[in-house]
Amino acid sequence: MTAAVTVSDLVVHRGARRVLHEVSCSVPPGRVTGLLGPSGSGKSTLLRAVVGVQRVHSGTVTVLGRPAGAAELRARVGYVTQSPSVYPDLTVRENARYFAALAGRDAAAADAALADVGLGAAAGQLVGALSGGQRGRASLACALVARPELLVLDEPTVGLDPLLRVELWAHFHALAAAGTTLVVSSHVMDEAGRCDQLLLLRDGRLLSDSTPAQLRARTGTDDLEEAFLSLVRAEQVPA
Repeated sequence: MTAAVTVSDLVVHRGARRVLHEVSCSVPPGRVTGLLGPSGSGKSTLLRAVVGVQRVHSGTVTVLGRPAGAAELRARVGYVTQSPSVYPDLTVRENARYFAALAGRDAAAADAALADVGLGAAAGQLVGALSGGQRGRASLACALVARPELLVLDEPTVGLDPLLRVELWAHFHALAAAGTTLVVSSHVMDEAGRCDQLLLLRDGRLLSDSTPAQLRARTGTDDLEEAFLSLVRAEQVPA
């Protein structure tokens, strides 16, 4: 398998509005691929198509050799949405252990996942009493505990303090080094340099599918934010 995810000529409509415009890209296995672009650019829609929960107008999405959304992918793909997807009336530990049990993992694996996202000290707290950033980390832990082959994360670092962001990115790369494929979306361009591969999206159009080094060489600048702006100008994408 040369690509963990292959998107071909993907078109998505929301009512009469086209959200994604014939997007084609690929995600290499065992790497951290960043999906970057401003809010409203279509990042979440593209991720939803990858995990098979988005109705598409045309085009195809292949995930781990199967059509996106295929039943056999459910145990192989982890998905963390922007909105926390954990039970507020359970503690952090109870949530993690519940999702661990669903995945055939033990309590020790659940506790390790909480430690990985910096929630070990808050394990006994009700999720409903946590801050928004903590609830997001609880959702991430519940996805990590299953050890999926593909982990899709929709803006997982929003609202986190800088130190925790650095620690999470280090953990993402450790997962990739162990064979997990990660797709991580962000609207913060300073996270682009932390990725092995970059997908740059603007107004539902893919501007680039390359490594950070290739993007720098293509645009003639070491500043990835300026590189993104250079692509916007060159492609004359409407603001």
